[in-house]
Amino acid sequence: MDNLPPLSTELLVLAWSTVLLLAHVCLQGQLVTAERGMGWNAGARDEESKPLGPLAGRASRASQNFRETYPAFVALALGLAVSGRSGGLGETGALLWIAARLVYIPLYLFGVPYLRSLVWLASILGLALMLVRFL
Repeated sequence: MDNLPPLSTELLVLAWSTVLLLAHVCLQGQLVTAERGMGWNAGARDEESKPLGPLAGRASRASQNFRETYPAFVALALGLAVSGRSGGLGETGALLWIAARLVYIPLYLFGVPYLRSLVWLASILGLALMLVRFL
């Protein structure tokens, strides 16, 4: 195992993005369970649920927002690694993407307008940089 080549930054960010995905799922799950109870969490959830409160609702929407662009990040990170185009703008884009996605969570949870949107745009810029490097 010591002879393995080092991972590119894009692949390291991809690994950490999995941790971020799990953090989203756990945070959203914990907040919704705290609001609706363990019975709801353990149940089949067949019945129509009342709307979530502010914090659980924001966590759910932030998680959904993450999952909307996550497949593009995964594809670009893998594409850069497989094609040998890691580094440069791709590396910068991956780092920008994950930094923005990390900052986005508390901004969304605390209901910070405008700045949250700018941070989301920064994550999209990160994806765009990765795409430019890939192409």
